[in-house]
Parts: sequence; C-alpha cells; structure tokens
Amino acid sequence: MPKVKTNSSAKKRFLVTGTGKVKRKHAFKNHILTKKDTKRKKKLALAGMVHKSDMRRVEGMLNI
Repeated sequence: MPKVKTNSSAKKRFLVTGTGKVKRKHAFKNHILTKKDTKRKKKLALAGMVHKSDMRRVEGMLNI
C-alpha cells in the first residue's frame, strides 16, 4: 500500500498544538491595509483556531 502524502500547502499554513487543536492565521492581513482600522488589524494578527466543522478536512490534509 502506498504512503499517504501530507498536503504541502496545508503543512505550511497550520500548526497542531499539544492538545490536538489546529492553529491558523487570519485572512485579510496582507494588503490594502490603509482602509482597515488599527484595532481590526491587531485582531487579525493574532492566531485563530480551526473551527470544529472544518477540522475533519484539515486533519485529512495533514494526515493527523
């Protein structure tokens, strides 16, 4: 049986914590930042967790 490959783009974007949760970055923090409020940009800079409804898909990409 062949080895199961990890999705290369997913392993660059997600980080598995010690408790098994998956950390992610927020979107919309790359460009066109002049029209965004400072408070909004600060919140987007913080890491978020993958929602439980998306966990199955992310785990499939990461082969957890």
